[in-house]
Amino acid sequence: MNLIRFPEGAVVVSPAYLGSTDYWAAVCAFGRVTIDDAGRFDKRLKSTHRCEIADVNGMMQLTVPIEKPVSMTAARWNQIRLSAHGEWWHQHRVAMESAYGGTPYFEYYAPLFEPFWQPEALTTHEHLTDYDRALFDVIARIAGVEGTVERSSQSGLPAEAADYRGKRLPQAAEVPYYQVRGARLGFIAHLSIVDLIFNMGPETPLVLKRMIEETKSPFSSLC
Repeated sequence: MNLIRFPEGAVVVSPAYLGSTDYWAAVCAFGRVTIDDAGRFDKRLKSTHRCEIADVNGMMQLTVPIEKPVSMTAARWNQIRLSAHGEWWHQHRVAMESAYGGTPYFEYYAPLFEPFWQPEALTTHEHLTDYDRALFDVIARIAGVEGTVERSSQSGLPAEAADYRGKRLPQAAEVPYYQVRGARLGFIAHLSIVDLIFNMGPETPLVLKRMIEETKSPFSSLC
C-alpha cells in the first residue's frame, strides 16, 4: 500500500519515542524523511522521550528518563544517554500490558516491543536517539513506510524540506478507529502509534492512509 502523498516532498522531524499518529502520518506522507538526531538538545522537547497512551482511566503519559548533559547549551540529541532511574522499563511494560493487554493485536505485536522494555535496553541502546531509532524501524515496518528515511548529520539537511524540528507537527485529520475502551471513554485521538497498532493491527496503514488523505491543511502547506 502506497501511503506517500508527496513523493517529491521532504520533511525534517525530531526523534520521537513511540511518536503520535500525527507524527507517523507525516512520516508516511512524504517521499523523503530526515530524523534530526544531531539537532541541538532542548529539554522542552518532551516527545523525544515521552509518549501518550490510553489506559483504563484515559490518557496516560510514559516518560523515558534521560541523563542530564554536561552542557545544556552545546549538547546534541545524539549525545543524550538513557537513564536507569526508577527502572522505567518495567513501568512502561506494565503500563502497556494494563492499557492494551485486552486489545485484539497485543499478543501478536507485543513481542516486537518487549526488548525495549527490558533492562538490557540500556546497554543495547546507550543513547536516546539510538533507542528511538530502533523503535522507529520496528514501527516503520508495521506502518508501511515507503519513503526514504535518513538520519541527519550536523552538516546536512534537505534544503527545501518542511522543517518541524523542535516543533509540534500539524495535527492530521482525526480518523476514529476501534479502541478497546472506546465505548466507555469515547474515541481519543492523537495518541502514540502503539494505540493504533495494538487496536487495529494490520489495518494500521489503512487508518494512516485515511488520515493523510483527509488532511487538507496543513499537509498541503508543507510542500
